[in-house]
Amino acid sequence: MSHVCHTPHTGAPVRVAVVPDSFKGSARAVDVAGAMARGVREAFVGSDTPVEVDTLPFADGGEGTLDALLGAWGTTARTADTTDALGRPVRARYGLSPDGRTGVIEAAEANGLPLLADIPLRPLEATTRGIGPLAAALLDAGVEEILLCIGGSATTDGGVGLLTALGAQPLDADGAQLPDGGGALTALERLDLSGLDPRARTVRWRIACDVTNPLVGPAGAAMVFGPQKGATAADVRTLDTGLNRLADVLARDTGTDVRERAGMGAAGGLPAPLVALLDAETVPGSRLVAEVLGAERLLARADLVLTGEGSFDGQSLSGKVVDSVRRLTPGNTPVVVIAGSVSVPPERLRDAGITAAFSIARGPASLERMREEVLPAITETALHCCRLFAHRYA
Repeated sequence: MSHVCHTPHTGAPVRVAVVPDSFKGSARAVDVAGAMARGVREAFVGSDTPVEVDTLPFADGGEGTLDALLGAWGTTARTADTTDALGRPVRARYGLSPDGRTGVIEAAEANGLPLLADIPLRPLEATTRGIGPLAAALLDAGVEEILLCIGGSATTDGGVGLLTALGAQPLDADGAQLPDGGGALTALERLDLSGLDPRARTVRWRIACDVTNPLVGPAGAAMVFGPQKGATAADVRTLDTGLNRLADVLARDTGTDVRERAGMGAAGGLPAPLVALLDAETVPGSRLVAEVLGAERLLARADLVLTGEGSFDGQSLSGKVVDSVRRLTPGNTPVVVIAGSVSVPPERLRDAGITAAFSIARGPASLERMREEVLPAITETALHCCRLFAHRYA
C-alpha cells in the first residue's frame, strides 16, 4: 500500500493529526504530542494556508495508557490509597472520563514490577489485591465501564487478589481463606462470591491485552513470564500448578474453561477470573484506546499524520501504536514516524504503508543527554519533516 498526498485545497486549512505514543523512559505521550505540534506550527509559518493541528496522545494499552487517556480527555488523575504487589502502602492513580461513565486503571500503578525495585521479589506471594481499591473507587464514582490496562505486572496470582479485594474469598478444602499470592492457589477448593461487591457484576469490564499466551502450560503465564518476576524453576512449577487449579475451579463453577482462551496468561493470569466470572472482554490494547479516543474519526480528516515512539523497530508494526495509527489512517494520507531510533528498513516501511521515518538523534550522545533534549529534538524533527509538506502551500 502506498501513500499519495492529498491535493491541496485552496483556502482550506491543512489538517495535521499528531498521534504519538510515549517515548518510554523519556517523555509522556501528551508531551511528545505537544512537541510535535509545535514543530508542525513552526513549519507553516510564512505559508498562505493556515494549519490546524489535532493532537491525540496515544498508547497501546500498556505503560502510559492512563496518561494518554487523561491527556486526550482533558481530565486529571485521581488517586487512592492502596498497596503494592507485596502489600506495602502506596498511593496509586486512576482516571475518569469527562462524562463519568468510563474509568481507567493502569494495573501496574498497584501491582507493577517497578514498585518492587527496592526489595527482593517474592513471586509466590505477589498479589493483585492492590488493584481492588482502584476498582472500588471507580465503582463508587458510578462508572458504567472499567478499562483495565494490565502490562508490567509483578504478579502471577490469576487475578484472585483483585477478586479478594472486591469481597470474594478464595477457600481451601477446610473452608479457610487462602493467603495472598499465586503460590497459595495450589490449595484452592472454591471461590466464595457471596461477599463480592455486586457492582462488580453490573459494570462492563474491558481488559487491554496484547499477548496471546494461554493461562497455563509451556507458553503460559508462569512458564513464560514468571522468571521475569523473580520466579525460580521450582516457583514456576508451583505457580503453574496453582493456575491450573484456578482454571479447574472456574470451569467447574462457571462452565467456562479459561485454558482454551488466548490471552488469559497476560499479567500473571489476571484476565482469567474476570472473564469467567464477570463477563470481562479482552481487547487488543491499541484498538481499545483508539475506540475510546475516537482516533479513526480524527485520522480520517487529516491531510498528514505524524506518529512515533521511542524505538521504531520491527515490533512497532505488529499491533503497537504506530501500526494502529497506520491501519486507521486512510490509504491516500501520508503517515510519518518520528522516533528516538529507527531500525525498520525502507522496503518494510513501503510495504507497511509508512511514508517516511525520522530519528530525532542529532549525533552521538549519552542516553542521559538524549533524555534531557528529547522534546526539543522532537519539535525540530517535526519542523523539518513538515517543511517538506508545507512548501506545497507557500
